[in-house]
Amino acid sequence: MNTQELNKALVALIEKKAELHKLTYDDARYDDVEEALHDLEDDFNDEYGDYLEEALDKVHGELKSDTDVLLPTAYLPASAGAAPGPKEGVWIDSEKYPGKEARLTLVPNPVRLVLTVGKAVQQDVWKA
Repeated sequence: MNTQELNKALVALIEKKAELHKLTYDDARYDDVEEALHDLEDDFNDEYGDYLEEALDKVHGELKSDTDVLLPTAYLPASAGAAPGPKEGVWIDSEKYPGKEARLTLVPNPVRLVLTVGKAVQQDVWKA
């Protein structure tokens, strides 16, 4: 797996998602940006989906989560810069953190999965 290409594709995807988020529905560019985002998501899932889904499945198992593994593009943060916020990524049920809100987020630089539990715990649980 070429992790540099994976990182580049992930950053492009997150940036396109952020661009779309800044637009209003009545913006003339909205449909074009949305279509470009969907194309990037499809390409990303086709190219890296199996690799990332295997990693997600492993992490779900280690966290003792019975939450379904989703497509990797569901786990994206709002921006490629800072650490993910406590409401970013995908909520998972984890026996390791009973009664707490746990989320997994796929972040770049380097490509990794970050576990966020509430506002206090944030840790890398997998690296490409």
